[in-house]
This record gives sequence, structure tokens and C-alpha cells, in this order.
Amino acid sequence: MKSKAAERLVHRQSLYRQILGKDWDRLPSAIRGLHEMSEGNATFRGRAVVERGRGPFARLAASIAGFPAAGEDVPVEIRFACADGREVWTRRFGDKVLRSSQRPVEGREERLLAEHFGPFRILCALEPEENRLHLRVRGWSFLGLPLPALLAPGGRTFEEDRDGLFHFHVEVESPMTGLIERYRGWLKPADQPTAPITREMLRKSDDLGALMHG
Repeated sequence: MKSKAAERLVHRQSLYRQILGKDWDRLPSAIRGLHEMSEGNATFRGRAVVERGRGPFARLAASIAGFPAAGEDVPVEIRFACADGREVWTRRFGDKVLRSSQRPVEGREERLLAEHFGPFRILCALEPEENRLHLRVRGWSFLGLPLPALLAPGGRTFEEDRDGLFHFHVEVESPMTGLIERYRGWLKPADQPTAPITREMLRKSDDLGALMHG
């Protein structure tokens, strides 16, 4: 059993460090840099490419969820508000805003990240691999009621340190609709200048993904 002092020390750590424990040190510096804050606020900015699924039901689901419209070289801003072991993420893609909150929860066999999007809660495992941190869905619920795992949103979602720059790759897909939304790009602290995203940057990410997951 942990002492109260040890519990307070863990509680003062950043959310992702609490969840990862000793695996935190396996993360590359660009990923640690985005997740190291435990109290206060931070802002990161960058660029992204946003894609939507082509089917009518996928497009409907993306609209209902409030995902950003498809576009290339979309300006991105993420604001983090961190306090009491909880983080509120406010993501802005152009004029579109997505907000969620995150906190740690104890799973059956591992500590998980719980992310709340309105009435939905998504449970994810954080798994470092090479220069990436993968987020893999372990369960989901609506208004506190568990939903079938087979219908849970899936897709490849990971953060990546590429030459010292933080990159993200988020896919949302469903067994019923296929791809709903994909957005990928990069972020820097707000006090650093940003530049347009290039197809070469995306090609490198795709090539590396094919090698690692093919």
C-alpha cells in the first residue's frame, strides 16, 4: 500500500506520466515535452491534413460528432488546462473546436486513459513503441453505460517524435461505416514559429507506418 506522501507525489506528476509509470522514460523527448505539464496551461500550434470517410453514413457520423471538415494545411491549435490529475484539451482546426477531458482510471490489468467527449467515454491503453506512443481503445460507454466492444471506434492513433518534432496521427473508424475521420500533422509550443505542412512530411509518416505495421 502506498503512503499518503507517495500518493501525493504521484498525483503531482503529469497525467500521462501517472498512467505510464516506468514506461514514461521510454518516450522520446518531443512526446514527453507535450505531456510533461501537471498543473497550469499550455498551448501548441501546428498544421494538419484532415480527411473524411467517403460513405454517406461515415460523413453523417463525422458531422454529428463535430469533427472538422476535410482540408489540407489546416491550422491547428491545442490548449491544455491541467489540474488535479485531469486535463482538458481544446483542439481548434481552423474555425472548428473539439473539446474533451482526460483522466486516469484503473483497468482490470492496466492503468488506462479515460477521455470524455460529451456523453461518451473512451478508454485507451498508452503503449510506447520505438519513437511512437500508441493509443489503443480498450472500451467505451455512453452516459456511463458500457457499449459493445465490437462496435467501439477504432483506427490507428499514435503520437510520434520525428526528428525532434511532435507529430500526431488520429483515425476514427467504425465496423459499420469504415473510416469516419483522419487527421494528421505536427505541433510546436505556441511561442515557436509554424510553417505549412508538406506532402513530403506526410509521405515519410506513411512510409514509416507501412514498415512498422505492414
